[in-house]
Amino acid sequence: MGARHGADVIQRLQEHPMEIWHRGHQVQDVTTEPGFANGVKSLAELYDVQWEEPDLMLFDSPTTGEKVGRSFMIPKTKEELMSVGRMMKRWADHAMGMMGRAPDYLNRAISAFAGGADFLSQQDPRFGDNIRNYHAYMRENDLCLTHTLINPQANRSVGPARQADPFLAARVKEETDAGIVIKGARMLATLPISDEIMVFPSTLLRSTEEDAPYAFAFAIPNATPGLKFICRESVDYGRNHYDHPLGSRFEEMDAVVIFDDVFVPWERVFMYRDVEACNKAYIATGAVVHMAHQVVCKNIAKTEFLLGLVSLMIDAIGIERFQHIHEKTAEIWINLETMKAFRRVAEVDAQLNEFGVMTPAWDPLDAARNLYPRLYPRMIEIVQQIGASGLVAMPTLADVNGPLAEEIKKYYQSARLDALERIPLFRLAWDTALSAFASRQVLYERYFFGDPVRMATALFHNHDRTEYMDKVRAFLKRNIEEAMEGEPA
Repeated sequence: MGARHGADVIQRLQEHPMEIWHRGHQVQDVTTEPGFANGVKSLAELYDVQWEEPDLMLFDSPTTGEKVGRSFMIPKTKEELMSVGRMMKRWADHAMGMMGRAPDYLNRAISAFAGGADFLSQQDPRFGDNIRNYHAYMRENDLCLTHTLINPQANRSVGPARQADPFLAARVKEETDAGIVIKGARMLATLPISDEIMVFPSTLLRSTEEDAPYAFAFAIPNATPGLKFICRESVDYGRNHYDHPLGSRFEEMDAVVIFDDVFVPWERVFMYRDVEACNKAYIATGAVVHMAHQVVCKNIAKTEFLLGLVSLMIDAIGIERFQHIHEKTAEIWINLETMKAFRRVAEVDAQLNEFGVMTPAWDPLDAARNLYPRLYPRMIEIVQQIGASGLVAMPTLADVNGPLAEEIKKYYQSARLDALERIPLFRLAWDTALSAFASRQVLYERYFFGDPVRMATALFHNHDRTEYMDKVRAFLKRNIEEAMEGEPA
């Protein structure tokens, strides 16, 4: 099939309906359901962008020669890696970074696992073959994935094996010659409006040997019998793009996933009951590095949007002469250049890993993914501070076209914009900084890769600081020696 168009994405969702629940009822068609349809449309637009700029977005399949999505590339050179980065940045620009789980995020994960398939083969040669075959299947059919990595938040003081119910967290219930049966729940599947689901270990949390029944990795269609998605309330309230410019477009949705005796064939299993392999897989294969590469591209697009937004707001209401405005704008600009620098050094310092895959430098990406959860809430606070009461004073499209239209034109003007120009700008700022969509974005960025404190702990243990300690030791030694030499007899 090769790279899809948007119409292909919508058609496949219609032809393969999943069991998805929202506000107490089962959704029959996510492509038309209020609260979902606009997100599906935005997802489909990404696939149309592929064909608008094929040289940037696509490459020739190594097996069929057809054009396929560049996010499925397993790069062997720095130029190939950088071409993937350019492609991911273009997709992120389309949604201004507001679709954190755009398809390229998990495309990069599966591509990296396929590139490092020999690691999975260490437990069972079938698993390495399975991930290679699945990657080729995804690439040739241009599939879109959601994923679920963590267990339900029940008793967080103990692991899944010590919960009150052993099947609270998704675990292996049965093993057969044909496959395994999974029962329990996982969270939090973002973008359930997709084709298949990647069920993998956490990128951050580590399991113990008693958690072996909960240690696995597989991918199956979202329409698999027994698989249910229970969604949070949509932040797309069915309003028009004028009133809710972001929420009415980029609602990805989040869901808890229920596995009600879900059968997974062996050919879709990539890891199984191997706790050590599950704990090491993301680092060993480089998957987390390629995922973080996609994320920094998304963060650049998102920060560019915020810088442009606050700059337009400043210009609109004529507050560019105030020093605190300069400071706030400079803060966002510095954040942007920081993210761009992280991406650049990650790509320039990329190296072939042990499997021959060109892999971005990890340290700058690890720094970026630990830093942005702190930067984004602060930048949203800046939008709030610059917009102030103007963010909650804006009328709706119905008001603009209603009986008070003339009053609105008079009283909602700004220093440099008339009312009909200012209102849409400030409604966009409101949907960026104050709406339900905005609040979800802040929470999402805070916990994108997991609990920031646990992430810092992982960073503390995983990055060797000996080189810097030795520098200080050397200076202390030199200082003491010089001091002793100068000491009077």
